[in-house]
Amino acid sequence: MGPIKVAIADDHKIFRKGVILSLRQYANLKFIMEAENGQELIDQLATAPEEDKPEVILMDLRMPVKDGIETTKFVAKQYPDIHIIALTMHEDERFVSHMMEIGANGYLLKSADPAEIKKAIMEVKAKGYYLNNFVNRILLKKSHSRQRTAPTLTTDTALSDRERDVMKYICMEFTAQEIAQKLDVSPRTVEAIKDRLMERFGAKNTAGLVFYVVKNNLID
Repeated sequence: MGPIKVAIADDHKIFRKGVILSLRQYANLKFIMEAENGQELIDQLATAPEEDKPEVILMDLRMPVKDGIETTKFVAKQYPDIHIIALTMHEDERFVSHMMEIGANGYLLKSADPAEIKKAIMEVKAKGYYLNNFVNRILLKKSHSRQRTAPTLTTDTALSDRERDVMKYICMEFTAQEIAQKLDVSPRTVEAIKDRLMERFGAKNTAGLVFYVVKNNLID
């Protein structure tokens, strides 16, 4: 397999070029597209041949013309196979929650070093999501906040024992094949359970599903 094809959308050219330059040291990554706003990125995606479309997009949030939030919604819907990592200065937990819920696969602050950006790209391509310490702290905070109130789970939100087992292993970053071996089921069964939970909870991807399940304290 060749290097992972990456795009970056950010209206600050110096930052954009800096990210590309800092990740050039990694031979398994290749930047094939850059844009200064969401609309420019969408236009490039529309005209690029399939083989020239990125597999992962690093997405700023605040951009002119079309911001990263609206662009993420569009890309997640029109190009579900493309993974999106928010790369932003916004530390507000509301942005984290919203981005993960609308289809982002990861959330990084612009203070992240090149090694973490590279790790995030590799993990969203391999597993569908990347949750770093920053995002995990937000999940933990929301989980503790929820625990201070009386449980209000309904039949629709509660997980069965099998669903809970699958989600536990997904959150532990096991692959579908590994989960299938642990639970003595087929990988297809694991994927079917994951897909069913995504549909039930309105998650756009695995990252959104993990975020929802942990945020709502549906597993121990």
